[in-house]
Amino acid sequence: MRRRELIVGLASAVAWPIASRAQQQAMPVIGFLSSLAPEGAVPLVAAFQSGLSASGYVEGKNVAIEYRWARGDYDRLPELARELVTTRAAVLATTGGEPAALAAKAASSSVPVVFMVGGDPVKLGLVASYNQPGGNATGINLLTEAMEPKRLGILRELLPQVPMIAVLVNPKFPPAELQAKEIETAARSFGMQAEVFRATADIEIEAAFQAIADRRIAALIVATDPSFVTRRSHLIALAARHMLPTMYAFREVALSGGLMSYGIDLADAYRQQALYVGRILKGERPTDLPVFQPTKFDLVINLKTAKSLDLTFPPSLLAIADEVIE
Repeated sequence: MRRRELIVGLASAVAWPIASRAQQQAMPVIGFLSSLAPEGAVPLVAAFQSGLSASGYVEGKNVAIEYRWARGDYDRLPELARELVTTRAAVLATTGGEPAALAAKAASSSVPVVFMVGGDPVKLGLVASYNQPGGNATGINLLTEAMEPKRLGILRELLPQVPMIAVLVNPKFPPAELQAKEIETAARSFGMQAEVFRATADIEIEAAFQAIADRRIAALIVATDPSFVTRRSHLIALAARHMLPTMYAFREVALSGGLMSYGIDLADAYRQQALYVGRILKGERPTDLPVFQPTKFDLVINLKTAKSLDLTFPPSLLAIADEVIE
């Protein structure tokens, strides 16, 4: 009798880890592909996890997340996307703009993709239309590119007598030339000039800031680019060193010490993306989920940084600011 009990016990002990492994394998996997660096994206990942939780999914409990970070090196994204496809991810969530979305779309025509891009996803070839995306992808258009002229208008209201502004773009970011043209066109409409500086690596960015200072250009717009978000501390330090009033696209930069920003709430966008991921995990298809477009854009002003630059914001801008950091 004891021998029989021992055999049953051993059988149960062996069966339990097998069942446990089977349960783990059954847990859906989200492939999280980002152009950013993880160190600067902690609150954004938290927002993504919050959106998943609202959908009924908790990382490590009933869903697994495989993270891949390109750290601003867009050339790595195709390989990272292929890695995630081989993990048998149930859905790919891409952040950090067009490069990550395009890499995921190219890696698989069957794995659902929930992207986050700043430009028109139809023109990018990610979807067939906003209302009926078609194929295996849907997501969020942050409208960051469309906001570039608006950022210039706000910067001009702060510095109405400035005849020329500098524009910093990353030539490796697919929409860079379109961004530059939009700002140049908007500048001409304001009776201003815009000089474009192209930089990718830190040493190139430092050289661009020095060239802006040498040219005595009095203000700068940092175009929307994920690698610039990753390098925000460096950009803020360079702007302070050269006493250069600078407009950014994301509130995270203004909160970190940048002069001001105008754009969407990134954390809210990450939550929305996670809600779409949750709906796909529950069986909905990307083609049935229309591309989401935000309707709220925030102006964040950092008065502490303004004081260090000896700048005074006009009451008209302070009145419309969504957040003022003192």
